[in-house]
Amino acid sequence: MSRVGIKGYAYCLNHMPETGMYYGTTPYHARREGKEKEFIENLPKHIQTYEQAMQYAPNQAYIGGLTYEEFEAAATPWTENLIKDASRYGKFGEIMPEDEFIGLMSACDEFELIWLEEGFAKAISEKLAKNPVMTENIVKRVVRPKNMKDLATIETEVNEREGEFLRFGGKVVGCVRSGHAIDDCLFAHVLMENLANKASGTLSLLHLIKNTGIDPADIDFVIECSEEGAGDMNQRAGGNFAKAEAEMAGLVNASGCDIRCFCAGPVNAMIAAASQVAAGARKNCVVVAGGSVPKLFMNGRDHVKKGVLALEDCMASFAVLLTPDDGQNPVMRLDTLGKHTVGCGAAPQAVTNALTYEPLEAVGLTFADVDRFAAELHIPEITLPAGAGNVPEASIKMIAALAVMKKAIERGEMNDFIKARGPIGFAHTQGHIPSGVPFVGFACEGIRAGTMKRVLIIGKGSLFLARLTNLADGASFLIEDPALGGAAPTAAVSKEDVKSLILEALSEIADKLN
Repeated sequence: MSRVGIKGYAYCLNHMPETGMYYGTTPYHARREGKEKEFIENLPKHIQTYEQAMQYAPNQAYIGGLTYEEFEAAATPWTENLIKDASRYGKFGEIMPEDEFIGLMSACDEFELIWLEEGFAKAISEKLAKNPVMTENIVKRVVRPKNMKDLATIETEVNEREGEFLRFGGKVVGCVRSGHAIDDCLFAHVLMENLANKASGTLSLLHLIKNTGIDPADIDFVIECSEEGAGDMNQRAGGNFAKAEAEMAGLVNASGCDIRCFCAGPVNAMIAAASQVAAGARKNCVVVAGGSVPKLFMNGRDHVKKGVLALEDCMASFAVLLTPDDGQNPVMRLDTLGKHTVGCGAAPQAVTNALTYEPLEAVGLTFADVDRFAAELHIPEITLPAGAGNVPEASIKMIAALAVMKKAIERGEMNDFIKARGPIGFAHTQGHIPSGVPFVGFACEGIRAGTMKRVLIIGKGSLFLARLTNLADGASFLIEDPALGGAAPTAAVSKEDVKSLILEALSEIADKLN
């Protein structure tokens, strides 16, 4: 079997402005070093309210509150043209407020690392109980006696034992405790990042279960593909987010592992999970990614300087369920995959060629056969003021130029190609999140509606950040309408079929000998 079905997907956001102001990497270090007081003082003046974040068109697109066509038609600038009738819940997931997410983080804590002020914990437990995807177990875990303390105890823990405050509404509502006296992998700041990642991934898993109707016990394997690392001083990224999130979501028969590859992680994880399904090793595999606290307000300094809204206020997560091809669901093809090889080099043209032209050419397709090329999907209203340009537009321009070079289109057709086949960015700058996979939902919706037939999902990663290699990385795969018949699955052959074929062959041999 060289293709698998995409059964369903979930995409969620967690609005986290106060957490971001204190623990996003850029403001965190500015605050610690004390050299950028103007930035720290002005950042709160450039932040959206929850209602504004909920009504922001890219956020609505991410959770499926807008169809892709509705998002394309939305008036810009999006910050000045909010979606007035927007809802917290979309077809794919939700935008969770910060107070509820702090409660969910507490529920995900297994080691009494998060303490919440008692009144806050009880109020949040009641709010979470109204969420349609929350389990009774999760709601109860928010109000465990050992995790509720008075404010004086919380302040002592932070001031005397290196904890970190949790804030909401300008007030302290809890803390994250340090997990070790000398192990910096278990300091409170790192544990906060990891617990937030676990909680956000769990939220998307819960929405995936709701969206697909699958029995949680029927999920066999989970692959987590964010950019956080969980471990201790002896193995700094030993893992395992996948199994931790599966446990919280009640996937009692699942195992799991983590895959890391910077921004290329999600595409590589999709290929790894799909390969297990195709091989028959596991029937129902989930790819999940939690969000990133460090990347909150990552470009906030530039946004404040230029007097625009600091829009990096949301953690993002997703989950995708892969199952055997049933001929009904959109399919992910495994007979042709793009890969950035060691020998490919880092030149943009070479990378684009390896991830687009080569996998298409291998199965007799051209650029004109693909409806959308989904690579980096960053929100341009975040990246443009930061000096990074319109990343999705730059990606599709490079693909269009290559299509001209390969004579798939004429030079005069480039602008039409760019407009028709290049998605507009709607994903937060959360590293791994914008890199292709957020478009899986829209691709599958378009295939089911008949507005798309084939989409190429592209992930690219900057490996130099870890100081191990100057190589880049990348991978890509095709999603298709199952009716196209590309690399259709081979039908299983029963023992009776084999027996019949052998008898038929023996009969033919006997006839010839006679």
